[in-house]
Amino acid sequence: MSRRVLVVDDEKLIVKGIRYSLEQDGMDVDCAYDGEEALKLAKENAYDIILLDIMLPKHDGFEVCQMIREFSDVPIIMLTAKGDDMDKILGLEYGADDYITKPFNILEVKARIKAIMRRVTKQAQGQTEDKILNKGEMKIDCESRRVFIADREINLTAKEFDLLELLAMNPNKVYSRENLLNIVWGYEYPGDARTVDVHIRRLREKVETNPSDPKYVYTKWGVGYYFRG
Repeated sequence: MSRRVLVVDDEKLIVKGIRYSLEQDGMDVDCAYDGEEALKLAKENAYDIILLDIMLPKHDGFEVCQMIREFSDVPIIMLTAKGDDMDKILGLEYGADDYITKPFNILEVKARIKAIMRRVTKQAQGQTEDKILNKGEMKIDCESRRVFIADREINLTAKEFDLLELLAMNPNKVYSRENLLNIVWGYEYPGDARTVDVHIRRLREKVETNPSDPKYVYTKWGVGYYFRG
């Protein structure tokens, strides 16, 4: 089954180049040239991945990413013309899974897409068992990838869920930030350990009553993170 991709950029030549290259690999590609159109397409269609530029008319990429995260955990790769670390961190804060800095090589774009697709496929294949993890008021349904606290569903992004599932399935085991980066994002991921910190912080904001005094996801200072068993 062919993969379906949404490419969002206001530079039509860039969109045309990406579209042509991805279609050569057998992917179905939709295109949007502003944030409003991107959001409309994301709501109307089921995409396997979204390439999302930051500098867009109507809604910028950060806003679009944040709004998509309200109804979907589709993998999102942010495209940024700036090499500034702040843009990359902001993209992760808003729920992006990865980022690529312009100017980029189309082969790098395709490699990142394929790496994310492999992880998503592997996760889907590994969810054949009906696994429910219970910890206090938290229930983690590993098959449907849903999390509930006191019977209220918590909306997590794909990476937030991956982190929580890994930690919860290995209670009291401390994972370094580098280990989490390699396991959850993959060895080919070019980001650094701050990516993990950003996602752990967002995860705590969603699942902890008091993120600064967590009940579930703990910090082992100077070492890493663990789930209290």
